[in-house]
Amino acid sequence: MNLKQIFNTTQPIIGVVHLLPLPTSARWGGSLDAIIDRAEQEAVALVSGGVNGIVVENFFDAPFPKSRVDPAVVSAMTTIVTRLRELVAIPIGINVLRNDSLSAMAIASCTGASFIRVNVLSGVMATDQGLIEGCAHELLRYRRELGADVKIMADVLVKHAQPLSSSDLTNAVRETIERGLADAIILSGAVTGSPPSLEDLRLAKAAAGSTPMLIGSGASVENINSLMQFADGAIVSSSLKRQGKIENSIDPIRVSQFVETIRQDLANRSVQRAIDSMKIHKYGMGDRG
Repeated sequence: MNLKQIFNTTQPIIGVVHLLPLPTSARWGGSLDAIIDRAEQEAVALVSGGVNGIVVENFFDAPFPKSRVDPAVVSAMTTIVTRLRELVAIPIGINVLRNDSLSAMAIASCTGASFIRVNVLSGVMATDQGLIEGCAHELLRYRRELGADVKIMADVLVKHAQPLSSSDLTNAVRETIERGLADAIILSGAVTGSPPSLEDLRLAKAAAGSTPMLIGSGASVENINSLMQFADGAIVSSSLKRQGKIENSIDPIRVSQFVETIRQDLANRSVQRAIDSMKIHKYGMGDRG
């Protein structure tokens, strides 16, 4: 997966639009127009702040089914993503919780979305929804049947879950890529809003090789520069909300601050690499005096 081809950068920052409760969910409020209005406001706030992509997610539909969502959820998300595609020019991805990858692929294929996020592509995870099994076989066949050029970003040892098979991170990354055929992998902390450890990021990046690896949770202004030492991008939600609270809407000021922090760090690293290169040339090759 070539991140630059999709996001026009090699280290994308992907914001998240958490949809208000959709039809048939436990907290459905009865107005799809209200959900669309908030989704549009959040998408605009993310774009104006400078993110490189957006994930649309039925986050407030909890409690989630472990596999297929109701057809009304698919219809609502398709309607919303279609509206957002007309509103913003950056790539959009789909995550249908808890693990309805086929619906996510169908929505993405029909709306022109660029990628989907899959919580459990490989392995078996014990979750609050029950046991969730990997869906790679069905999903990859379905993508081929649809003729869709939709990339699959897969969580490895996903948050809010415990593996029933091996908990070895290196093996889990390799199997998700080599046997699950993920186009990119995502590494999160234990729960929403918690970051992965630097050691886990280092191990996962080494195991992933040339496959892109993104941070899936817990990135903030305070830690993003450290986390990005070992990552190719980040999916960000909680820290971009007003007051940093997950239930609040996106704060465009927080988005701008987050993106500027990363841009400044990347610029500093670029300058440092140039200085190091000049030193090598001068003292290692070019200056014998």
